[in-house]
Amino acid sequence: MAASRPHPHHIIGARADRSSGASSAATTAFGSGTDEPATSASTDDVVEVQVPTFAELGVHPRLVPVLEAEGITRPFPIQSATLPDSVSGRDVLGRGRTGSGKTLAFVLPMLTRLAASGTERRPRHPRALVLAPTRELVNQIRDAIVPLAEPLGLRVQTVFGGVSPVGQVNGFRRGDDIVVACPGRLEDHMGQRNVRLDAVEITVLDEADHMADLGFLPGVKRILDQTPADSQRLLFSATLDNGIDVLVKRYLTDPVTHSVDSEQSPVSTMDHHVLHVSTADRLGVLVDLVSIEDRVMVFTRTKHRAKQLTRQLNAAGVPSVEMHGNLAQNARIKNLAAFSQGRATVLVATDIAARGIHVDDVALVVHADPPVEHKAYLHRSGRTARAGASGTVITLATEQQRRDVQHLARKAGIKPTVTKVEPGHEALREIAPGERRLFSRDEVEAALAEPASPGRNGSARNGSARNGDRPDRPKNRRPKGKRPEGQRRSGAADDARSDGQRREARRPEGSGDGPRRTARSGNGPRSGNGPRSEGQTRSDSPTRSDGQRNGERRPGPAGSGSARNGTGRGPSGRNGTGRGPSGRNGSAHGGGGRPAGAGAGAGGGRRRPNR
Repeated sequence: MAASRPHPHHIIGARADRSSGASSAATTAFGSGTDEPATSASTDDVVEVQVPTFAELGVHPRLVPVLEAEGITRPFPIQSATLPDSVSGRDVLGRGRTGSGKTLAFVLPMLTRLAASGTERRPRHPRALVLAPTRELVNQIRDAIVPLAEPLGLRVQTVFGGVSPVGQVNGFRRGDDIVVACPGRLEDHMGQRNVRLDAVEITVLDEADHMADLGFLPGVKRILDQTPADSQRLLFSATLDNGIDVLVKRYLTDPVTHSVDSEQSPVSTMDHHVLHVSTADRLGVLVDLVSIEDRVMVFTRTKHRAKQLTRQLNAAGVPSVEMHGNLAQNARIKNLAAFSQGRATVLVATDIAARGIHVDDVALVVHADPPVEHKAYLHRSGRTARAGASGTVITLATEQQRRDVQHLARKAGIKPTVTKVEPGHEALREIAPGERRLFSRDEVEAALAEPASPGRNGSARNGSARNGDRPDRPKNRRPKGKRPEGQRRSGAADDARSDGQRREARRPEGSGDGPRRTARSGNGPRSGNGPRSEGQTRSDSPTRSDGQRNGERRPGPAGSGSARNGTGRGPSGRNGTGRGPSGRNGSAHGGGGRPAGAGAGAGGGRRRPNR
């Protein structure tokens, strides 16, 4: 990088000193993604500034062709400002609005420095850590890293809740260079010693302000305490409130701050509208707006409201899917895929989708329920008009919500166009132009049906080519019908053995030659496994009187004691009685009992006669 070239941060800082109109024009030129130099105009003069390329900013040479293949040839302002410092190894604090290109601003220097360090990959010891507040944002970051990491031979793993931890544990054991994680599940793995962070070279905190809103800061601090103090740390956030400044002071060493496209910066390609509607007309106006052919995101305040509104839109003929915290991870992936692939034209979501979900060509964002705070409004609206594209943001407000929406717009720094509408109003087609189309119920179900994934031989997973029906595998199944007599379920012959013989054959080696079962009482065992002899009781003893059977206590002389399955004087014993200490499975005068299965002996199980 030539020494005479001006620092990009100085260029952007100079632009910020101009009027808001000039600053907005400069921002648009920087984010255009074209090879033409960006220019900013004023009434007095015209200043032409050459935007540096990724190679000039120090990005690894193998990453530049990958970016060009994706159509990314020029960096956005946040990337131009932060890359020189982050590539050199300094701690960086980057502040920028949603959709300003913050993901590549930390992915590119992270990959460049990991490739240059040459440290070997070790199991359970990742080399880089990226923390994000939501599962959707984790997956988005992973999708941005994977194509860039492959040319460098680096491996990436995601860690978040809602799924089985087995695959994540196996990934730690295998060893990965980069871990992109939500704080909660990562702490679980740290507590179980599945992963250690003492080898982390770079730590990134993305959407740190949202992690603070969700209450993740204590966990984030515990995680950062386990990383080396001299490692590089990059923090990207829209604001520095809610305790973010505490993280900066505690964990960033002499950080360089770059503020580009703040959250309150106006987006010239985004139009804001507030539509006043009655409660009865709200659903009809919404159906009219979202029935266009373009992708639309609708935001609600609660999970129940998102689920309810999705059902209503599908019933009205608009293919819609939902996204909220009550959905399992598989359902989230399925719904997001349906929206990204165009099978569903509407995604109804809570604020969880306002962070981390990036879907191209979202033309319209509708606040079916106005958000509570202005930051949520800005993050919701940031799903459209991304990377220089145009988009429209509409807020539906009832009579009771008008004052709150006015206060919300004032704090967000926007001046929306206010219109009172009803279903079929001509202003709706001006705000959201395009042909309206409503589908039948069967067409909606067919559009939302998940396509069958291909099997091993190219057939559908639920098709005929499965298990024994695959064409490349012979069929060895037994023909249907009655099993031949004497043949067991496994197909082997029974060899006409009796039940007792088969049980004896299954006994472990060295278990003895005698019968498996021993007598429960002090009287002799049953003979073999055949039927009991006449008069033999269930307790495997010879014929006894009613009083002796089942240990029933019979009245006797004073001082006589009772025993289980027998009675006699003195201390009682199990399965036998006699004078003196009792023993198991029989007792004698003053001694231990006989072995199990022995016949009636001295003092063994029989009642002593009365004297």
